[in-house]
Amino acid sequence: MTESIKFYRVMASMSLCLVLSACVTQTVKTTSVPNVRTATAEIPEDLLLDIDIVLFDPGLENYEEGQQVFPEVRNAESNYMPNLLLEALQNSGAWGAVRVIPTANQIANLMVESKILYSNGEELHLQVIATDSRGQVWLDKEYRSHASRYAYQETSRAYQDPFQAVYNNIANDLFKKRKELQTEELVNIRLVSELLFARSFSPDAFDAYLSQNQKGLYLIRRLPAEDDPMLERVRSIRDRDFLFVDTMQEYFLGFNEQMFGPYQEWRRLTFEEAIAMQELKAESKRRLLGGGLAVLAGLVGAGSNSSLARAAGSVAIMGGGYLLKSGMEKRNEAQMHVTSLEELGQSLGAEITPQVIELQDRTVTLSGTVEDQYAQWRELLAEIYRNEIGELELPQSDTAVADSP
Repeated sequence: MTESIKFYRVMASMSLCLVLSACVTQTVKTTSVPNVRTATAEIPEDLLLDIDIVLFDPGLENYEEGQQVFPEVRNAESNYMPNLLLEALQNSGAWGAVRVIPTANQIANLMVESKILYSNGEELHLQVIATDSRGQVWLDKEYRSHASRYAYQETSRAYQDPFQAVYNNIANDLFKKRKELQTEELVNIRLVSELLFARSFSPDAFDAYLSQNQKGLYLIRRLPAEDDPMLERVRSIRDRDFLFVDTMQEYFLGFNEQMFGPYQEWRRLTFEEAIAMQELKAESKRRLLGGGLAVLAGLVGAGSNSSLARAAGSVAIMGGGYLLKSGMEKRNEAQMHVTSLEELGQSLGAEITPQVIELQDRTVTLSGTVEDQYAQWRELLAEIYRNEIGELELPQSDTAVADSP
């Protein structure tokens, strides 16, 4: 047997192996979802921390046309996902009120901000930062999860999100951090929140109660008297603010209920499309490579002095050309799936409509302007505060406390 024939056979075998390997694919079959950790004993009310979850950053600042990112879907997800995290946190029983808010321009015991780094029916990737009112960072961490095929079966979709593991892990990490804090720290977080809120309405009256250390963390220098009239009015204003934010929760809940059906169906379809596209791309690559090797082997055989080798080379060139053509067809088919994904994203965006809620003295349309509405509400609160304070004098008595680290 000549060396050229040996070479051809080796190359042809490699091509065949590459083509056959295109049939082997891997998908995630199961997904482990940790249980939400719960408090073992009832937590006193004065130690419960409220949590504000800011609408997620959709992560579209670097978006470019042609990427498999659908802005209309991503923006909808940024409204949808915070409520899934809210439910996980509420299930722990370790917190006070857990609310979704439109912007980070809010004073909270604990604020959670998240950015969607990657999201489709197959994978979810979030960046999460949680900071308490003192400025102390609790979490700055990335969370990833893959959905299994079983996650989109009717029985699974009925009771939990395909990426429930992400939300449960975030809730558990926050719960763990809370357990590490001393009672004094929990009390200080609540006090700092109240003083920051008061200072936002009346800086002259409340600025002296707080200071910041070299790390930028807020420290309590002293406290106003419990019967201070300005403090009483601030607490009244804050209660009204809580009521308004609670009203907004109805919007977010209604949004999620409306979005659930089409969004789950979109994710199920994109999961199937993503898996199919991966398989097609892998098969296309292997066929192109296999075809190229077969053509190369055929050229070597065609230049041989042996008639058998030349005949085998001609067959290899023809076979390699077929594989190259087949690979190109598979690549075009994969592109069709990309187009299908885009159409699905546009379809979902068309089904999401603005919500309208009724307030006591006005109707608010929550359709991308909820941030503006909340800003107007805060301006109204400031006006109410000024009217109620009137000519009250600045507080004279206060209670000193030691600076906290």
